Amino acid sequence: MSGRSESGLFCNGSVISSAFARGFLAVLTTLLVAHSPAQAQQRREREPNSVYAERRAKLASNIDGPIILLGYTGREEESEAYIFAQEENFYYLTGHNEEEAGLILLPPEGSKAKKDDWQGPREIFYLPPKDPRKEKWNGVRLSPSDPSIETRTGFALIKPMPELHATVERLAKIYPTFYTILPYQKEMGGYPHEKETVDWLKQAAPEVTVKDIRPSITDLRLIKSPTELALLRQAIDLSLDAQFEAMKMMRPGLWEYQVAAKMMETHTMGGSEAEAYAPIVGAGPNSTVLHYDKLDRKIEDGDIVVLDVGAQYSGYAGDITRTLPANGKFTPRQREIYEIVLGAQEAALRALKPGMDMCRKGDKSVYKIAYDYINSHGKDQHGKPLGQYFIHGLGHNLGLNVHDPGDVCRPFVPGMVVTDEPGIYIPEENLGVRIEDDVLITETGYELLSQRLPRDPDEIEKIMADAAKLRAAEAKP
Repeated sequence: MSGRSESGLFCNGSVISSAFARGFLAVLTTLLVAHSPAQAQQRREREPNSVYAERRAKLASNIDGPIILLGYTGREEESEAYIFAQEENFYYLTGHNEEEAGLILLPPEGSKAKKDDWQGPREIFYLPPKDPRKEKWNGVRLSPSDPSIETRTGFALIKPMPELHATVERLAKIYPTFYTILPYQKEMGGYPHEKETVDWLKQAAPEVTVKDIRPSITDLRLIKSPTELALLRQAIDLSLDAQFEAMKMMRPGLWEYQVAAKMMETHTMGGSEAEAYAPIVGAGPNSTVLHYDKLDRKIEDGDIVVLDVGAQYSGYAGDITRTLPANGKFTPRQREIYEIVLGAQEAALRALKPGMDMCRKGDKSVYKIAYDYINSHGKDQHGKPLGQYFIHGLGHNLGLNVHDPGDVCRPFVPGMVVTDEPGIYIPEENLGVRIEDDVLITETGYELLSQRLPRDPDEIEKIMADAAKLRAAEAKP
């Protein structure tokens, strides 16, 4: 989103056998924790408690004061269709997907930063007290009084949420500095939850200085753990399945929302809890609108259709885009533009390796490689280069958010998952093309996680032609 082949997984120009890949994924999947249906809001799968504990330990190892984080309250939206999903950074550190939780991480034992006489665990998890009346309406929730709650959450010390305020007041007498996630100073302007957390801390401990822990969490989130990769692979695979279904059903006369509905159904039937983002199915003029989500146009013969639709699986996002000819056959001009975008994507893929980046300039920029390819191939109707129609970045980080945090100018390191998504959008011609794939940066190059889904225009046309023949055969009496 601007934002495995049948024979195997593609990795830096080589192929890993699909049998090995399936076996490897199966081993990783066994490490994931499936939850009892009685835990109403917990995700269907999550990483082991030890993984979350390791992240917390890394985060706390370099601080000189307590880290205090609050999860979402469950009252962030008024919509009756709202389904709770935890604040991503809080979830990344706890694996907890229920409302009104809190977390305190203290400087570790033996650290020069430790100033308190706190006895016991250096991390405290806060949960709402048991509320049987509320659970009759909303389902079972974890509480501090639950049997084996320490084993279930991975925390040695769990306290009732109402006690958090007193703990913060006590710590404020010892530590001059607290850490939490501060609101963004630019771009999105800061989410209400972040501002509310800071306001609450300043009210509870007006004498302390509050510093931002977001950059340190972002550094951790950049590198995906093996179990994160297992969840990402499942989200990506569901996204690929949906793209195949769209290729098979695509034809003039359908509405954009019908194609999107089929793709979302494929996600849900495969175990997706939600969409990773609002589906984009843009036909004709709508193919040139990057985040078009109205989905109210009837697809016409001769249209080009951009499908940017991704599944979420246990909190992790897939992000895949393909561009299809509505009638199953690219026009010469559509194919020309498509092949230029594909060439730019391939050029960028070949350059993906540790040390490169997605900055808009510099000799390590894979964006510049893609842009230069587009700008040196083909012309618009006025004879001008096409670079001006590549109007977004080449890609972004992928993880718990479809646009996972991270600076695009930061050099790639092994374990990062990014998108590669060049595009050309020419409103004057009602012609937009984007091709987007998800890529794991490896020690020696990359692994194309979405290799199973064809990008070659001939392969796409064949899939669509075969599906059209099948529909025609089924329609015969």
